[in-house]
Amino acid sequence: MQNTESYLYISKLLADWYQINKRDLPWRKTSDPYQIWISEIILQQTRVNHGINYYLRFIERFPTVIELAKAHEDEVLKYWQGLGYYSRARNLYKAAQQIVSKFNADFPKQHDDILQLSGIGDYTAAAICSLAYNQPYAVVDGNVYRVLSRLYGIKTPIDSGIGKKQFAELAQNLLSMAEPATHNQAMMEFGALQCVPSSPNCGICPLQSVCQAYVTNEITNLPVKLQKTKTTNRYFNYLFIKYNDFTFLQKRTAKDVWQNLYEFPLIESDKLFEVSELIENKDFQQLFSAIEKVEITNTTNPIKHILSHRVILAQFISVTISESSKEIQKFIEVPLIEIDRYAVSRLMELFLEKL
Repeated sequence: MQNTESYLYISKLLADWYQINKRDLPWRKTSDPYQIWISEIILQQTRVNHGINYYLRFIERFPTVIELAKAHEDEVLKYWQGLGYYSRARNLYKAAQQIVSKFNADFPKQHDDILQLSGIGDYTAAAICSLAYNQPYAVVDGNVYRVLSRLYGIKTPIDSGIGKKQFAELAQNLLSMAEPATHNQAMMEFGALQCVPSSPNCGICPLQSVCQAYVTNEITNLPVKLQKTKTTNRYFNYLFIKYNDFTFLQKRTAKDVWQNLYEFPLIESDKLFEVSELIENKDFQQLFSAIEKVEITNTTNPIKHILSHRVILAQFISVTISESSKEIQKFIEVPLIEIDRYAVSRLMELFLEKL
């Protein structure tokens, strides 16, 4: 039954559970909206254990919104390297500049103002408002969807327009007006630690007696999600060109995967090339036609790199050249010992770690 009394009861159970079971996390020790914002953006697509060290390094280097705004985007991306979903870092950088220019470097306190910042949607705005300012905005993330769908036996797909509205209204009704920060953290922590996606330990769950999915044995069927992510394959032939103690990079400036990150010269194709096919490729021939001696010294085994909507099948081809050329000079010439200064994808990073 959904009424004010039951909402208060459930919220109290969650808060009590949270006080006993909450993890000791660095962003829970501050009410600074800037630091909370950084943590929430990191945790959008990153597991907590993986994100902690990135958060600490990021805050150490960019302790204030001013420091972040005045940095170079390349450096911001470098500090983000390994977290993936790099549009988050680009939006952080853009939003920091918006805060400096529009709000005089003072993180906005109004929900509508926060929503206007780049990369901030309903969830992040609610998280900042509640955790930093204790304002009554309910968060709805994957953990909250799962807890609510099971608790109330809701079979409306969470990725439908109707579902999003239904869950948002329910989360707001359940929210503790007195302690919205504690309530929101309790909801998310409960989904992360107790009401987990697979095989939750319902025997020790404090909400067992009021959980509709437990009563009807629907735990494994909830939440319901309609859309399945469609993935496409792409084939990347990377050229690791060595000229004395230098190699060559390019910046991915198009609106595509890994935008504004650096990579080796790339030939994208409809399959990975054999060496004989690579030599016959027109892009390869154009790149090296003016160079007298070109030697392919190594080709890695195919590497499968999975992104949210794409599967990258890649190989790295080591090419040694005897001289440079106009075509080669279109790329960025980088001393091999300085290549770690450049922000690259995880795929590139894995290759570089083996050099």
